[in-house]
Amino acid sequence: MRFLMMHRLDERAPEAWNPSPEFMEKMGAFIQDAAAKGYLITAEGVHPSEKGALVRKSRGARVKVTDGPFAEAKEVIGGFALINAKDLADAKAFAASYAELFDEVEVEVRQVVEFDDLPAPA
Repeated sequence: MRFLMMHRLDERAPEAWNPSPEFMEKMGAFIQDAAAKGYLITAEGVHPSEKGALVRKSRGARVKVTDGPFAEAKEVIGGFALINAKDLADAKAFAASYAELFDEVEVEVRQVVEFDDLPAPA
C-alpha cells in the first residue's frame, strides 16, 4: 500500500526553513535507510508559502488564485514523502520515526487511492 506523508512546519520559524548541517545529515541517513528498506518511493522538501500560491474553486464560482505567503496559516506544508507500507499502522510507525528527526513537526499520513480501490463501472 502507498501512503502520502505531508509534514507541516511553522511558517514563522526561520530555523524550520534553514535546516542545520546536523539535521541534513540525520535526514540524509534516514532517507537512505528508508529507501534501502523499501519504504521510500520519493521525498521532497518545499519552499515556504511566499514562493507558492493557493488555487481555489468553489462550487459555482470562478477559480481564485492567491499568491503566498498565506497569512491565515501558521503551519504550512514543508515537504512530503510517498512511501510503501504494509498497512496504516506500519505507515504511522514510519511517520513517527520520521517525526523524531524534527524538534517540532506535524505529519499527516494518508493512504493513496489505488485503481483497485475504485468501484467498478456500472
